[in-house]
Amino acid sequence: MPLDVCQLPLVGGHPALDLVNTLERGGTSPHDFLSDSSALLRWSVRVGVLGDADADRVDQAWRDEPAAAQAGLAAVRDIREALHLVLLATVTDADGASAGDPVAAGAALVALHQRWSGAAGRARLVLDSSRVRLAYGTVPAMLVPDRIAEAALDVVLTADLTRVRRCPVREGGCGWLFLDQSRSGSRRWCRMADCGNAVKARRLTERRRAARASHS
Repeated sequence: MPLDVCQLPLVGGHPALDLVNTLERGGTSPHDFLSDSSALLRWSVRVGVLGDADADRVDQAWRDEPAAAQAGLAAVRDIREALHLVLLATVTDADGASAGDPVAAGAALVALHQRWSGAAGRARLVLDSSRVRLAYGTVPAMLVPDRIAEAALDVVLTADLTRVRRCPVREGGCGWLFLDQSRSGSRRWCRMADCGNAVKARRLTERRRAARASHS
């Protein structure tokens, strides 16, 4: 049975990458952890996109207008797919080839810009102490996709995209994306305790079988 969205490991190093990892893209029937608007709301609180007070506002708005909840979920899924295409194009696989398609990434950037433009149009300028910031999420029904659009813009503009990694699918990894924040820049697995150890154990089993077969 798939994990609940609130049990999903947060390995991305940024909420936007953790968003990308809410969809399992491997296999014939990918599993979407953002199965409905309720799952999206719980995930948003967990990763810090929303605080509890904001979550209450969103929950009430979506209860009052179920169509807005479906629209918000669809918008977040669109952002997730566009961001995945963009980030994948920054990843170089073990053989030196790009893991993504630059043409698809370019179209995805246009889609991300459109989503962010809509979010920015609903934002307002706020004076906090000695600085002015753009506060996203002034419309409760669109607060989640607007904050997600903000997070997506933040990661593509401020993160070191040369540090984006993909858990190596060809070696038995899950394909999740993450920011390699290690000093050496040599992190390979989403989590060594999960994919890394699983692949090592599988290889050890294969070597032992091969050794037994050669002895027999």
